[in-house]
Amino acid sequence: MKKAISVLSGGLDCTVATSIFSKDHEIHAITFDYGQKAFKRELQASKEICNKMGWTHDVIELPWLAQISNSSLNTDEEIPELSDEDLDDLDKSQESASSVWVPARNTVFTSIALSYAESLDAEAIIVGWNGEEGATFPDNSKEYMEKFNELIEVGSPEKIKIEAPLIDLNKEEIVKRGFEFGAPMELSYSCYKGEQKQCGVCESCMRRKRAFENLGIKDESEYEI
Repeated sequence: MKKAISVLSGGLDCTVATSIFSKDHEIHAITFDYGQKAFKRELQASKEICNKMGWTHDVIELPWLAQISNSSLNTDEEIPELSDEDLDDLDKSQESASSVWVPARNTVFTSIALSYAESLDAEAIIVGWNGEEGATFPDNSKEYMEKFNELIEVGSPEKIKIEAPLIDLNKEEIVKRGFEFGAPMELSYSCYKGEQKQCGVCESCMRRKRAFENLGIKDESEYEI
């Protein structure tokens, strides 16, 4: 069977993206610890997902990234809380994205995933980048994916490609794909804050909650609010 490396935070998007490829690929998932508040819950979710799906799993520690970051994800800064209206306000969304931005995070993660792919003879690197978050996070955009694939083509001796099956989708469409491909979305954890239950008010939680609510589908994961 073909092999693929999954950059797996335990969140909704990467869980669905990886599930799409899991029927035709042997999945090796990697989860990063960069000092984020949610690491313990992300790790718990990732392990539970991998156990259920039969994926192998490694954890990679990046303490230096925590040391140089000024993101609210891995410092004492407060993580922004958004309302439903804020989600469609580009200025508010960009302000939130700026607060949680970790320096070159996806560039670092994807480069390490490329190392794994070369080492394990994998043909794909699976990521959860998507259209909704790509609007405010440039390293989730289709252009970023295309440029990184060009870099791999030039800089790697192997034929490896970043696969982002959600790159043009919004959250509602992602949830639909999750059901279509049997993704264990109930085990995924999207919250920035890292409590046992998802907070329900950070941007990541709000986008997830809205998607399920708009579809009229119960989200089996738990929220504080």
